[in-house]
Amino acid sequence: MYGQFSEMNHRIKRAELSMDEFCVSDDGLIFPEIGPWAEEKYRLIALYDHLFAKGMKDKWDVRVYVDLYAGAGFGKVKGAETRLMGSPIVALNVEFPFDRYIFCEQDPEKLDALRQRVRRLAPSADVVFIGGDCDECGEEILHAIPRGSASRKVLSLCLVDPYDFGFKFDTLKRLSAAYMDFMVLLAAQMDANRNYENYMAAGSTKIAEALGVKDWRQRWEASNLPRNRFPVFLAEEFAQSMTTIGYLPRKAHDMKRVKTYDNNMALYYLALFSKHQRAYEFWKDVLKYGTNQRTLWE
Repeated sequence: MYGQFSEMNHRIKRAELSMDEFCVSDDGLIFPEIGPWAEEKYRLIALYDHLFAKGMKDKWDVRVYVDLYAGAGFGKVKGAETRLMGSPIVALNVEFPFDRYIFCEQDPEKLDALRQRVRRLAPSADVVFIGGDCDECGEEILHAIPRGSASRKVLSLCLVDPYDFGFKFDTLKRLSAAYMDFMVLLAAQMDANRNYENYMAAGSTKIAEALGVKDWRQRWEASNLPRNRFPVFLAEEFAQSMTTIGYLPRKAHDMKRVKTYDNNMALYYLALFSKHQRAYEFWKDVLKYGTNQRTLWE
């Protein structure tokens, strides 16, 4: 596995990652089921993790990686025998590792499997494991981030990769008290779009909690946009909410839209939010590769 990590690092730098780079063997621990599109998601996350970790290593004294929905570290593709490493293991594998990793996972069995895999694959990494719902563990996560000062600059990158549109904006707002960039999966098509009627019902609070605003229905109705633009509306509403806590403006076209392989159906947006333009330069390179299969720098 260590040899595989070394080769994977080289290929991350060349943006040549394929599914084979993420494949792992059965180690007897839990393998949660994941969709076949997860490979593209992990490839994009790996590329950005690499660019961020490398680009920030000489500009910040401490770099922290936070994963709010860390899972078990490995997953099994639905309907296949393919097993892939997940976002925590991908992040541990960057060429210039983060100074600290914080992995939050609500499911005890998944957290235990993740802990064992991290111990085996990256025994020297500084990792804090937090068991529980990230929406209830905000203070514990913040406490695990090293305190910054005028002489000790701390920058965090937080991955928000929930199963649906069920994250809470207030959690991100709380975490932004630390100097933190966010990479967020917005399940605007695979969840919010499919469950449109349920979420439009007056009693549903899920979208309001994700966007951090209560009057989103009124703005959607006032927009007069066609029904098929609902995912774009949600993505840009969320981006607007992020500007209220200091993040630079984003539009849907600044996000990566991930689709299924079989019928080209849109699933979700993968979006970056930062307070500094430099992060978006990294993100632009990731989007360029993800769209045109181009090569990043060595």
